[in-house]
Amino acid sequence: MKKSDLNLLKVFRQHNGLARTGDLLKVGVQSRTVRALLEQGKIEKVSRGLYRLIEYECPANASLVEVAKIAPNGIVCLLSSLSFHELTTQSPIEVYLAVKRDTWRPRVQYPPIRVFVFSGEAFSAGVEKHQIDNHEVRVYSPAKTVCDCLKFRNKIGRDVAVEAMRDYLRRRDRDLEELRRYAKICRVEKLLSQYLEAML
Repeated sequence: MKKSDLNLLKVFRQHNGLARTGDLLKVGVQSRTVRALLEQGKIEKVSRGLYRLIEYECPANASLVEVAKIAPNGIVCLLSSLSFHELTTQSPIEVYLAVKRDTWRPRVQYPPIRVFVFSGEAFSAGVEKHQIDNHEVRVYSPAKTVCDCLKFRNKIGRDVAVEAMRDYLRRRDRDLEELRRYAKICRVEKLLSQYLEAML
């Protein structure tokens, strides 16, 4: 195996099967080599300047890592956040991503992304940073996610919002004060009170 091939594999392995054009060029992999690998089906283009090694075994939550690389200012939200925090039985096909109003919205073929526009404190509150395979991924906290689901219930389904609420209330680490605080930020205080009255 040539040195450039070893360098190429090393770059992909260091970045969990993903590599940017700049990373490959730094270790001496030429643009024509990247094109040849694309044609041979050994790598695939994820988005502009981002490639994935086909043979690499994808870890759990790999799509969240890919989206975090594509849109580092976005925050994993709604169904994807519910799934990450194990608050749903649903397995979202798309990665649900919150972006701030008036910012760039990612348009890529893979992984499929469903973008939701948040503004002000509704965007910035309740953000947790998680390390997934040596990559930082920003995800809304469980309580914030439940309130977001109540707010976007008509877009994601009322049944999803109800299930998220039930599952959150069953958790040992539930925090009703935190839930109420996020409900105020998301402007769903009245709705949250109705659900809490019915479920507690």
